[in-house]
Amino acid sequence: MHLLDLLAERHIAEAQERGEFDSLPGAGAPLALEDDRLVPEDLRVAYRMLKNAGFVPPEIEAQCEIRKIEQLIEATKTGDERARLTARIRFLLDRSRISRRAASPHIESDYMAKLAQRLQRRGDSP
Repeated sequence: MHLLDLLAERHIAEAQERGEFDSLPGAGAPLALEDDRLVPEDLRVAYRMLKNAGFVPPEIEAQCEIRKIEQLIEATKTGDERARLTARIRFLLDRSRISRRAASPHIESDYMAKLAQRLQRRGDSP
């Protein structure tokens, strides 16, 4: 064990003996751990810290924006605006694919095909 670990353990043990942890909120209750099995072990703490600070991974942020744009497309009447919004979705998907560097281009093309089908069913074109 490293020196810092030993010091930290000693300080924790002393605080426990003084009863400093006895009246903490949720004391005695099981921890509400999130399912982060898919996150690599060496990144879990960093991801949790970023999440607690209000940051989300860029991929999740892009997915949220795509969902909002989809709703705008559904509500949009003009073809020009729909085309602009569809181009924004393509941009977000491309940026996400580039950042992942290993994504299958079939996923994005399947998504765009399904989006186009939804619009065509309504009698609109993207």
